[in-house]
Amino acid sequence: MTTRVVVKIGSSSLTGPEGGLNREAVAFFASEIAALRKDGCEVLLVTSGAVAAGFRGIGYSSRPRLLHEKQAAAAVGQVMLMQAYQEAFAQHGIPTAQILLTRTDFCSRRAMNNAMMTVEELLRQGAVPVFNENDTVSVDELKFGDNDTLSALVANLLKASHLLVLTDMDGVYSGDPRKHPDAVRYQHIEEITPEIYAIAGGAGSSVGTGGMRSKIDAAKIATRGGVPVFVGRVTEPGDLSLAAAGTGKGTYFATTLSSLPVKKQWLGFMSTPLGSLYVDDGAVEALLHGGHSLLPVGVRRIEGSFHSGDVVEVLGPDAKLLGRGIVNYDDTQLRSIQGLPSREIVPKLGEVHRLEVIHRDEWITLR
Repeated sequence: MTTRVVVKIGSSSLTGPEGGLNREAVAFFASEIAALRKDGCEVLLVTSGAVAAGFRGIGYSSRPRLLHEKQAAAAVGQVMLMQAYQEAFAQHGIPTAQILLTRTDFCSRRAMNNAMMTVEELLRQGAVPVFNENDTVSVDELKFGDNDTLSALVANLLKASHLLVLTDMDGVYSGDPRKHPDAVRYQHIEEITPEIYAIAGGAGSSVGTGGMRSKIDAAKIATRGGVPVFVGRVTEPGDLSLAAAGTGKGTYFATTLSSLPVKKQWLGFMSTPLGSLYVDDGAVEALLHGGHSLLPVGVRRIEGSFHSGDVVEVLGPDAKLLGRGIVNYDDTQLRSIQGLPSREIVPKLGEVHRLEVIHRDEWITLR
């Protein structure tokens, strides 16, 4: 089988310190991807850089802060970015294709299935699909975390063998090496613990929106979907092939999980929860370790307004997220039966479609 690799390149790797597109950098990454394809890999590219590339072209002296200014800069910069990629890949005889997405697109399973079919066809035809957030029409602040989350979602949906997240840091350190020279780089991370999150800071540069925390978030999503992740630096010829081979300049996040079905990926990482259920310790044990469904007896508190078939979050007594599921009751129904044993549900409500609040087949653990 062909190895399928998703490569994500951040703004700081594509632009200068003060903004503006660095075409030499684009050409370098295109040559690295071309070499990876010669090694037998299918490559999908997730790129940032539209805002950083375009804000000077539209006349701003520094990266804009207001949403409509960012969107205007992105409209200019996206054209520049794709032209640079098209010209750079053409030097290697490789066609490119632009795929612009927003979080709203990921909320529709039908839309995502259609998009993924298109991408599969592009790969069959030998093109490099180039993904970016559609910043110009986003209704909220740019929320893909410098496209780190986007790259993880793409890697999961297209069942990639690896996700390579390229940045200006050579991996995850025990502290910020720019401030703490004695900080130690992690070569391998087997599990993303709260301690790993604690060492992640904010955004690292003035031209990007993502920091190491967003990359760890992306690694958590990808590894939960069965995709191992590399976070690190590619600065010299051959570095990208080394990263794909497991000997790159960075940190590797391992996974022992298998690929998630598309429905579970949508439920866990793309759906929009409309309510929250707080459950007791017995329900926590049943959901996390017993492989059981959530029953009304385990529900202690309900927040939000939702209907049967909507997605809700489930939290434990400590208010920490356990996972998400598709609920079988309206919120008003559930409030009337929360905490009750199953034998009392039908006498209380009459005929019900399902006794379970969330069936185990409609549940994904996120802890």
